[in-house]
Amino acid sequence: MDKELVIVLDFGGQYNQLVARRVRECNVYCEIYSYKTDIEKIKAMNPKGIILTGGPNSCYEEDSPSYQKELFELGIPVLGLCYGAQLMMHKLGGKVITPEVGEYGKTEIHYAPNAVLFQGMPETSICWMSHFDRIEMAAPGFEVVAHTADCPIAAAQNVEKKLYAIQFHPEVLHTVNGTQMIYNFVRNVCGCAGTWRMDSFVEETIQSIREKVGDGKVLLALSGGVDSSVAAGILSRAIGKQLTCVFVDHGLLRKDEGDEVESVFGPNGQFDLNFIRVNAQERYYGKLAGVTEPEKKRKIIGEEFIRVFEEEAKKIGAVDFLAQGTIYPDVVESGLGGESAVIKSHHNVGGLPDFVDFKEIIEPLRNLFKDEVRKAGLELGIPEKLVFRQPFPGPGLGIRIIGEVTAEKVRIVQDADAIYREEVDKAVADYKKANGEEPSWMPNQYFAALTNMRSVGVMGDERTYDYAVALRAVNTVDFMTAESAEIPFAVLQTVMSRIINEVKGVNRVFYDLTSKPPGTIEFE
Repeated sequence: MDKELVIVLDFGGQYNQLVARRVRECNVYCEIYSYKTDIEKIKAMNPKGIILTGGPNSCYEEDSPSYQKELFELGIPVLGLCYGAQLMMHKLGGKVITPEVGEYGKTEIHYAPNAVLFQGMPETSICWMSHFDRIEMAAPGFEVVAHTADCPIAAAQNVEKKLYAIQFHPEVLHTVNGTQMIYNFVRNVCGCAGTWRMDSFVEETIQSIREKVGDGKVLLALSGGVDSSVAAGILSRAIGKQLTCVFVDHGLLRKDEGDEVESVFGPNGQFDLNFIRVNAQERYYGKLAGVTEPEKKRKIIGEEFIRVFEEEAKKIGAVDFLAQGTIYPDVVESGLGGESAVIKSHHNVGGLPDFVDFKEIIEPLRNLFKDEVRKAGLELGIPEKLVFRQPFPGPGLGIRIIGEVTAEKVRIVQDADAIYREEVDKAVADYKKANGEEPSWMPNQYFAALTNMRSVGVMGDERTYDYAVALRAVNTVDFMTAESAEIPFAVLQTVMSRIINEVKGVNRVFYDLTSKPPGTIEFE
């Protein structure tokens, strides 16, 4: 049976990944494509439904992202969100204008009782608006099914043609019942059965890897993080000793992490694979000396990974495939999966040098979001401790150290980070013991970074001129949007005191309150 597919056409919206994520929460497989995707390709994919994202442009301007009218005449259900809704109306004979007042943030909204996408929801609720244009007149055949105080056409539907336009963003958590709206579209309107499950994904992926690799050899960049670990697990299940995992200790890992990785994946670990550890700390520090620009650091770290892999490949003989733990947000944020602006390059998708000495690249997790990767890890039997390990970027501490990377700076951030994670973990454990549940402030990711700022301080009656450490902790569902975690002040005070007293070279500690967007979770 062919897999059910809903596609998201990206018009440059900041929430494109969230849209796909919400569809997958309904157990329906979803992929993101650029609005430039040819309509014949869309027809060939035979999607059960199409969702048009938001975007920063005005749909009536000549050079704005657009799509041919035929898209709405295929007989495939289409849901337009924000810009996508405006484009649908514009193409089908409605009118979109720029009013004197835009609409942003949480907004009270009123739904019509006959609104297909809002079935099972209260008639008055809260939605998340983010638009400066608005639909002034619905296209012929559409009925208005939602409005706000400043937006008379907040949603419209043409039930007969299965076309739906929503001015707000149901994909963000701020919209109450937003996921229910997506569910109503993909399950009720599109008729998807919702049969996409992680266990079937794992088995299908294992089978496809076996068919693709045959009797070939695969080399995997194993960092010990969640993504590369799950990739190693799925490859090991598929091809066993045909897989060689090269663990490059580039000196940019968390404290004692190199030894921990070896204990899990090395000769005495639970996986059937070949494990090679390369201690390349000094090599990396030499390459990074004097480099301060973030993208250049990423490119250097990525290229050195490849150089090390090439050297190891020559030692072990012919290698047919290079495997990577690329996941879907990496692909989209690197500008390869949609139309949104490139936020940053990733060493596993955006930082490869032009010449790679392998026939082909295998990315078994390329279509999964982070929480889906964790589910796949559990399905593979990987220990929970490893599966739920905090995310760690491929370039490691290289992008948690602002400015030049040196051995001294690495030591500082490793020690500070270890203290911070230890104290947060202790506070969470104490709370759970006392209350029988996790605290509401418990962060999904937390780490220390080293700023490039040095300032005057006083320690032991002496003047100091040392670095400032920044603490980061965020609450997030999908790592695409995030809020700063409200860690108790007493815990932060303890962390501050310990870092300043125990980590040589630090005399200030900051706490980062920035959300994502506008910031990113990492510092570079």
